[in-house]
Amino acid sequence: MNTVWIIDDDRSIRWVLEKAMGRESIDYRSFASASEALTALDATAQPPKVMLSDIRMPGDSGLTLLHRVKERYPQLPVIIMTAYSDLESAVSAFQGGAFEYLPKPFDVDQAVALVRRALEQSPLHENADEDNTVVPEILGQAPSMQEVFRAIGRLSQSHATVTISGESGTGKELVARALHRHSPRRDAPFIAINTAAIPRDLLESELFGHERGAFTGAATQRRGRFEQASGGTLFLDEIGDMPPELQTRLLRVLSDGNFYRVGGHQPIRANVRIIAATHQNLEERVRQGLFREDLFHRLNVIRLRLPPLRERREDIPILVRYFLQRSAHELGVESKRISEAALKYLQTQPFPGNIRQLENLCHWLTVMAPGQSVDIADLPADLREHPAQEASVNWVNALRLEAERLFAAMPGKVFDHLTREFERTLIRQALALTGGRRIEASLLLGIGRNTITRKIQELDIDEAQPEAETAAKREA
Repeated sequence: MNTVWIIDDDRSIRWVLEKAMGRESIDYRSFASASEALTALDATAQPPKVMLSDIRMPGDSGLTLLHRVKERYPQLPVIIMTAYSDLESAVSAFQGGAFEYLPKPFDVDQAVALVRRALEQSPLHENADEDNTVVPEILGQAPSMQEVFRAIGRLSQSHATVTISGESGTGKELVARALHRHSPRRDAPFIAINTAAIPRDLLESELFGHERGAFTGAATQRRGRFEQASGGTLFLDEIGDMPPELQTRLLRVLSDGNFYRVGGHQPIRANVRIIAATHQNLEERVRQGLFREDLFHRLNVIRLRLPPLRERREDIPILVRYFLQRSAHELGVESKRISEAALKYLQTQPFPGNIRQLENLCHWLTVMAPGQSVDIADLPADLREHPAQEASVNWVNALRLEAERLFAAMPGKVFDHLTREFERTLIRQALALTGGRRIEASLLLGIGRNTITRKIQELDIDEAQPEAETAAKREA
């Protein structure tokens, strides 16, 4: 049985989606028109698990296809593709029962993620063993990530509301899924919704559903995400961008546990665990009057902070090796090997896009690197053009890593040891630059002549040896 049907009259769009589905090992079948898809649907005993259709095509439109499909298979998820500016079409798609709409031009990774979410929620979805396994993308040896892992463990028997904060690309949804998978609700649905990605006119219906006839075009009753997640977990991503009126409705649900569909009069019990996520500072949003303080306190029962990649650079090697292996598996090729020099270089880079940027880099290397071994010269030009961009951060990061090592190796002596090494290195380097002339070295350092003389004696600095030689002797 074909898993995903792609319907679009634009051959290039079909090609891009076909390649993306193939890379993700998702079965697919493509059609150039709605009529072709409907003919195929009439001829098959097994419908697809998910449909992905353009909204404007010659002949029958995507909305016509949507209505015809929903008549036969009400629970089949249909994703409608539309233009950013085409708000009326998006509204019509949701009112017609679309699972989600995908604005054009779209990001391929976003499209794949949306299809995967639809597959998980499809009534034909087969519960795979992956629901009971640890998500391998959540890797980390850094102390900050180990703390996140410990928090997930401590929350494993809890139903408490959790708010995950962190920059874009740090893996907030992965952590939310892990919290769900290790919770008492693991056998019930995990439903995710990005509250910033859905037009505010549609968000209320998307969250709470609507009754038939609630507004023009509401031809059928629609269950919202709260009902879809019944017994399970509802993940509200980018909660900080939720419109004020929706904040009020969400607060009521969290307060009394009931909600109403749009146009409905019967209360519905909300048996869900809320996990929220944001890249913003919610406290600051509250101070600015952009986020309700009472809702903030309702959501802020447990707070988890995901560190950006620049704060866990020691994890970059294991993440790179994992992503290279996964990209190779997806593409059906041999995995690239990356040199230690390239790994060390990557550890000096800022990665403002965090884990997502690193994952995309590894996919690029799998496709574009000429040989099986990846070195610094094989990295994208934009990474190689600014090697000193993070120099001031690099030594601080190296100091942090060394401090973490010494805390375990020599507790109680770390401050004195690192302070002496720091002062010794600075003074030796200044003396090397001035040819051993103490007065000039003290001027470079910004300390007094008597101070540098005293430090040379205290630190037992051999003024005749360059810093590189003495460092090499200490390491030998």
